[in-house]
Amino acid sequence: MKKLCALILCVATIVACQEKKKDVVPASQIAAQRDSLQQIIDSKDREINDMMGTLNEIQEGFRLISAAEGKVAVIKDGESTNKAEQIRQNILTISQAMQHNRELIAKLRKQVRESNVRGEQLRAAIESFAAQLQEKDVQLQQLRTELQAKDIRIVELDNEVANLNTDVSTLKDESASKSETISAQDKQINTAWYVFGTKKELQGQNIYNKGKVLQSNFNKNYFTKIDIRVDKEIKLYSKDAKMLTAHPASSYTLTQDNNKQYVLRITNPRVFWSTSKYLVVLVK
Repeated sequence: MKKLCALILCVATIVACQEKKKDVVPASQIAAQRDSLQQIIDSKDREINDMMGTLNEIQEGFRLISAAEGKVAVIKDGESTNKAEQIRQNILTISQAMQHNRELIAKLRKQVRESNVRGEQLRAAIESFAAQLQEKDVQLQQLRTELQAKDIRIVELDNEVANLNTDVSTLKDESASKSETISAQDKQINTAWYVFGTKKELQGQNIYNKGKVLQSNFNKNYFTKIDIRVDKEIKLYSKDAKMLTAHPASSYTLTQDNNKQYVLRITNPRVFWSTSKYLVVLVK
């Protein structure tokens, strides 16, 4: 009986040892599991670090926006000579920072959606940032509207000044043009031509032929041009002179000077030149 019990105990011991051998996991398998778990942890750490970095960027963006808004508030109440330009620059800063934050929030949402992180606080932070951004959009639009109203007024004033300057310039041009026209017309009205010469000289220029004066094809370049308002005395340098063109007798005198040479004095230019703007005198 004792031998039988010893045998049973021995068999049981052997079986137990064999079962323990079956439950032992190889060291290489444990190491592989540990490495896999570490990779998962590292991956989650990277995801979390990336998302935290994006969060920090968003917060920095809102800080820049707040700083620029503060500058705008100060400038609006100040007396700066270039107030509008400074406001525009700060609004540009706000607009750029908001656009960058908008892109970062979209990036963060994508990161959370594609990651295995299930952080409710992170999702709540994203929605809070989105709400802040929307509020800033409204404030920026109000600020733009206010500045735009001021800018429109400035533009209107600039346009008024520009239009006035254009009108003045146009008036000056018109006035100058009219003055030139009037001057030209006045000059034309008060311009006359005279010539004196012997019969042979006048005939040679087709000015006097066969008892007729100023027929066709006479040489106009042979005449002397004068301003009838200024030139009222014409010396003929001859002791014999005869008027060939018709002019009212009451408007001139034809008398001799101390040398017995004739001098034509026009006493009434308007009347004298009313019949002809060409004067021809025959001398010997």
